[in-house]
Amino acid sequence: MGSGSNAPVTAGLIFGGSGKSTATEEYNGNGWSNGGSMGTGRYQLPGFGVQTAAVGAGGYASPSPGNKALVEEYDGSSWSEVNNLPTAQRGSACFGTLTAGVIAGGVAATANLNTSYEYDGTNWSSGGTLPTGQDRTEGAGCGVLTAGLIASGDTRVSFEYDGTNWTAGPSTSSDHDGGSDTGIQTSAVVFGGFLSPGSGQVTATELYNGTSFTTSPATMANGRYGVGRGGVSGTNAFAAGGDTNPGTVNSTEEYNSSINLAVAAAWASGGALPGSGRQGYGVGTGTQTATIAAGGPPTSTQNQFYDGSAWTDLASIPAGVTDSQGFGDSEELLMAGGNTGAPYSALTYVYSRPGNSWTAVASPGNINTARALGAGCGALSTAGIIAGGNTPSYTTATESWNGSAWTTVNALPTATGNGVGSCGTQTAGLIWSGQNPGDPTAEETYEWDGTNWTSGGNRLIGVRAVRGGAGTQTAALTFGGWLDPGGSVSTEGYDGTSWSTRPNMAGAAANNFQTGTQTAALRAGGTDGPGYTAVEEFTGETTTLNIKTITTS
Repeated sequence: MGSGSNAPVTAGLIFGGSGKSTATEEYNGNGWSNGGSMGTGRYQLPGFGVQTAAVGAGGYASPSPGNKALVEEYDGSSWSEVNNLPTAQRGSACFGTLTAGVIAGGVAATANLNTSYEYDGTNWSSGGTLPTGQDRTEGAGCGVLTAGLIASGDTRVSFEYDGTNWTAGPSTSSDHDGGSDTGIQTSAVVFGGFLSPGSGQVTATELYNGTSFTTSPATMANGRYGVGRGGVSGTNAFAAGGDTNPGTVNSTEEYNSSINLAVAAAWASGGALPGSGRQGYGVGTGTQTATIAAGGPPTSTQNQFYDGSAWTDLASIPAGVTDSQGFGDSEELLMAGGNTGAPYSALTYVYSRPGNSWTAVASPGNINTARALGAGCGALSTAGIIAGGNTPSYTTATESWNGSAWTTVNALPTATGNGVGSCGTQTAGLIWSGQNPGDPTAEETYEWDGTNWTSGGNRLIGVRAVRGGAGTQTAALTFGGWLDPGGSVSTEGYDGTSWSTRPNMAGAAANNFQTGTQTAALRAGGTDGPGYTAVEEFTGETTTLNIKTITTS
């Protein structure tokens, strides 16, 4: 039963142990090498610091009196005796550095201690008093002098230290008598120990986030107590040696919990549009794996569905249309207005996928301001808005749809058209980057709260004719558009305040069908070269939970 330091997994240190061992071993993350021997062999020996600046304080070495006040320091190659502890003791919890360390609890003679001592690199002084006396067998603890944690010993209770006072924390789920802690006060790993003498060793691992303990799915291969340990965060640790009552273990196990294992955002090819494809001067709604795409030039009646891998034909639009505005979801789609020049259309059509049918909405279903190339915001075909567009001049007009009629509502601050990017809902819409009379590559962004428009953060890259977007008002994505000359590969995300760049598309494009969310978007067709068939799917950055134990000999 030895002690370990609060060193990283790649620069660990253990020393002392059963049989009054004087051995010191150093760990580099792959293997062990011998270090300098201690002056006095001990076990149940508290230790703190790092591989090149460690402290071993107290411990037990029979014959009686077995408890020791002896303190030794390690400089990375040899041990030297320094000032003794005020009290001979063993099995204390410990944490900190050589110049700012703490030992707490433990056993002196036959009594469990509630005292703690602080070390400044030369002298020991009294620290805060623990709420209860604790036999913190095998020196478990982690953190620093002003933010320490002990969470193993002869009870399940934990204690936190602020450099002055101890406070009781939550209980662990399992016994960890003789177990170990590594990490910091707000991100710790607790592992090993025994239930009670003769009741078996603990393989459970628990994680502490500064508020509560949770049981990790990772368990130790060899339950043990009195284990040498190391690790400086709640995401990694090592356990080395230890006792199994009876017997000892000489194996090493590493724990790794990478909660934020990031997978970068990226575009990937999707199922190509059938036939000759088309430009996206129509309306696309739904999700990355369930999209309706209708219309397009020159006054197309095409209507198709994408299931995440392939396209199938749906019922044709009653009258061919291009440059229309719209919104909806993967079950219904609304198209309003359109055409490539005056007179612009005011007609409204609604498609229902369950019935695979179109309905031409009778007057007063016509939009009040006939237009094309405007913005559409809505998550349902029965609730949305359209704004801006060509009339043929650019317009500020905004209209709201209630499922049967359009109502003119508060206008945009600036007339905009010729392909306005948009996403969101009837009460939380977002539009950006059309054209206006004074700025042919406008970067302006406007947010709609159900009543009024307000200015949002400007886009970073001056593009126009974006034709749609993906996501919500506070988590939007836009991609492609015209750069004059040619299309753009640029992608940007919006967080409700500002735009930031994302990975580029593989192919330059404008006038796409676009739909989905900020982290799962779809762009289909567009002016990407002959055929207009290309489809790309965007997957945002993701994180995965990776928890494992690795056992080495």
